[in-house]
Formats: sequence, C-alpha cells, structure tokens
Amino acid sequence: MAAGIQERIADAVRSVAGEQLKQIAQRIDPVVSKWRARYQKLEPREKILVQVAGVLLAVFFGYNLVWAPIQGLHEDLESRIAARQRELVQVRHLAEVYSELKLDLATAEKRTVKTGKDFSLFSVVETSLTKSVGRDKIGSITPADKRISDELMDYEVDVKLNDVSLAQLVDTLYEVKTLTVPVVVSNLNIKKRPQNPHSFDVELTCSAVGKNG
Repeated sequence: MAAGIQERIADAVRSVAGEQLKQIAQRIDPVVSKWRARYQKLEPREKILVQVAGVLLAVFFGYNLVWAPIQGLHEDLESRIAARQRELVQVRHLAEVYSELKLDLATAEKRTVKTGKDFSLFSVVETSLTKSVGRDKIGSITPADKRISDELMDYEVDVKLNDVSLAQLVDTLYEVKTLTVPVVVSNLNIKKRPQNPHSFDVELTCSAVGKNG
C-alpha cells in the first residue's frame, strides 16, 4: 500500500514538472524562433562571429558557473582535510603526552611514602647507617624536612660519614636503595682522606616524598 502511495505521489510530481516544462518551453519558443530567424539571415562571416561569441560565452559561463565553484570547493575541501590532519597530529601528540604524564604520576605515587604522625626519615636512615657502617662512622646526621603542599612533605636527611672504606660506602648505598621506604640519594660527595688513600669522608643527602594518610 505504501509503495502504491509513493508511486502516485511520484506520478503527480512528474505531471506537475511536465506541465511546468511545457509552459517554459512555450514562453521561450518564440524568443528562440526569433533569434534563429535572425541567425539564418546573417552572412557566413557574421555567423562565424556569432558562433565564436557563443563559444566564448559558453566558456565564460562554464568557467564562472561550473569550473570556478568546483575548484573553490575542491580547494576548500583540501584545506579542511589538511586542518583535520594537523588537528589529528596534535591530538595524537597530546595523547602521548598524557600517557607519559600518567605513567610518571603512577611512578611518582609508587615512590611516595605514605606517612603518619610518627614517621621519621631520620630514624630510618640512622638505623640503616648503623647497620652498614656502624655508629662510630657517622659524623653527623641532620634532618631538613620541607613541606611541598598541604598533602606532600619533602623529607631530607644530610649525612656525614667519616673514615669509611669503599666496601662500606657501597654497603651504605645498597642499604639505602633497598629500604622498604622509597628513599633516594639526591646528593653524594666523596673525598679521600689524606692519611689513608683507601679511606673516605662522605657527604650524602637522603630524600623521600611523603604523602599524608
């Protein structure tokens, strides 16, 4: 039933269009006949000029009404495609940056110490150094904590070790690296002792970022 209705509508549209075309043809036909009659009366040379003029007009209208709009549309599409490609490159770059930042954040969170009120990097480092070199080798150990934000704290401990061997220094760095708390050595200064070239005085800074909770 729907198909029959569509066919009737199509027939009605074709009928109306046919009537309109007939009316247009009836209006144009006298003008066309008039110009055809005038053309037939022209001399051969004049007919050639008219033909050339007709060709030029056809080229003019064809260029301005057909070719120029199509070319403009083509250039506009190329410009849009190029702009979309640049945007796509930028989006991909931003996605890569986001992934890198997300990975860095995850890595930073793993290296962040969840601290409580009783946390002390000083105690952690002191215990580690006492185990690796002995208390008598510790010249000084000084805390230097700094608050980064409301949630983050930068814990630092400045350490001076006196008269340690190379093996003891290696043990010290290994002990710091393998602590259960993620601590890094942010500064390291090693000097040979004048009295013994196989013994060293060492200054180092141990750091950890703490997060409340």
